[in-house]
Amino acid sequence: MAGTATRSPAEHPWLAKYPEGIDWAAPIPKMPLHHALDAAVASYPYSPALDFLGKRYSYDDLDDLAARAAAGLQRLGVEKGTRVGLFLPNSPCSVVMFYAVLRAGGIVVNYSPLYVERELVHQVEDSGTTVMVTMDLEALYPKMAKVLEKTALEKIIVGRMVDILPFPKNKLFPLVKRKDVAAVPRDGRHVRFADLIANDGEYTPVDVLPDDVAVLQYTGGTTGVPKGAMLTHANLYANASQCLQWFPGVVHGGERMLVVLPLFHVFAMSVAMNMAVLMAAEMVLLPRFDLAQVLETIHKKKPSLFPGVPTMYTAINNSKDLKKYDLSSIKYCISGGAALPVEVKKTFEELTGCLLVEGYGLTETSPVATCNPLHGVNKPGSIGLPVPQTLIEFRSLEDPTKPVPHGEKGEICISGPQVMPGYWKNPEATAEVLTDGCLRTGDVGYMDDDGYTFIVDRIKDLILSGGFNVYPRNIEEAVYEHPAVAEAICIGIPDDYRGECPKVFVKLKEGGAVNGDEMLDFLKDKLSKVEMPREVEFRAELPKTLVGKLSKKELVEEERKKREVRSP
Repeated sequence: MAGTATRSPAEHPWLAKYPEGIDWAAPIPKMPLHHALDAAVASYPYSPALDFLGKRYSYDDLDDLAARAAAGLQRLGVEKGTRVGLFLPNSPCSVVMFYAVLRAGGIVVNYSPLYVERELVHQVEDSGTTVMVTMDLEALYPKMAKVLEKTALEKIIVGRMVDILPFPKNKLFPLVKRKDVAAVPRDGRHVRFADLIANDGEYTPVDVLPDDVAVLQYTGGTTGVPKGAMLTHANLYANASQCLQWFPGVVHGGERMLVVLPLFHVFAMSVAMNMAVLMAAEMVLLPRFDLAQVLETIHKKKPSLFPGVPTMYTAINNSKDLKKYDLSSIKYCISGGAALPVEVKKTFEELTGCLLVEGYGLTETSPVATCNPLHGVNKPGSIGLPVPQTLIEFRSLEDPTKPVPHGEKGEICISGPQVMPGYWKNPEATAEVLTDGCLRTGDVGYMDDDGYTFIVDRIKDLILSGGFNVYPRNIEEAVYEHPAVAEAICIGIPDDYRGECPKVFVKLKEGGAVNGDEMLDFLKDKLSKVEMPREVEFRAELPKTLVGKLSKKELVEEERKKREVRSP
């Protein structure tokens, strides 16, 4: 990206309206991601790094745990390029093991705790994950134990929930939550986290280069078949740096980040964790979004930064108990994962006094590519301006090598230091999305004269539900497992709370019999909660193209018209 400082507003319209105090052409450091932790420890060793339900760790504590975990991983055979899976809820273990894997030279593979067994098996086999890290929770370990028997996975590192809880929660948990604790075998394929870190922390430094892969982050894209986006150390360090530059007023070593977004998600990984480490902020970790717990935590812990998805801000807006809590500590919130309704933004800002801005990106961009200014113009419906050193182009839908004139609609294409080099072991899919150094997003939009980008349509069938990617094909395949089903189509329909929810249309086989409730019951062990259809509609015939392929566009249009009729 050399020479970008000399670009003119005519070439890049956003330069004329760029936020005061932020230099779009500022250099972006290129280095191994775990050096961010090294720097934070060197400058702020005794500053708080983590607060998990009241149990706190300094940056020196985090450094020590990550070093001992890295040494333990190396003793298990982890070396440069070894894929290590993280199958964890938000917890100190999530942060410690992320940086420990990178220090040991390994590649982090993030796994969603919401995945069902077949999704886990596919990802383990595709990535070549040999070591997995999880917790002794009934919601997690039994699923991974089955994967251990079906794949080339070699070892599971298991952390105990009681070990990360503060007193007296650690004493009460085994008694009150006994059913939530899973029994874990003591054998050569299982390693207790306590045993992993029982060493002096002297790990062997690994020659990690900035362009080495740091994380495999799985995403479905247009096909619904999950692919591992290869995010390099340079990609992830750059994106954390780009996001940090967007917050020119933050105090290094003096901020608190509310981390309720799941850290297995790329948005949380980069904005809530890596950016927090880059500025030596304290991460106030919550295992999941529980409205009452979130409000209580903000009231008591006084976080200043709160990245989230629109459903979280909507829930806070609609809380009947909001007046009981002081939310004034929050200075800035970035919303991602789905479109932020203008009314949600306005109401949240009025209730809290916090600035809430919408950002945009993809897994393949680590993920943040654009954001509305924290101080400056926020245009309703816009995804904002490109973050530093990021170029936004609009290309022809017919020929992705050709740009369209400024202001016209085209496919949004992104280039910058945060853009992945490609998909893991999938050159064909890589070639489909990377054209002339630009990432094709699959989203159609345009840029106005001030450099603000607006999305007007999606090329992809991807459903964004509560900030999670939901892949219609995955749901369709699960529906097809029912013996009475002949054909199935899944689309996203509008949902006031989640943004979108899946709806399934089904044609039954001749003589087949199943109703909606029976279908949903059939799908319970085949789909995660966010994938479960909100509606199932049975039809005698489903729409098809001229060549006989099932077609979604007619159903999408029908649902749109239904809602237009219902709207006042």
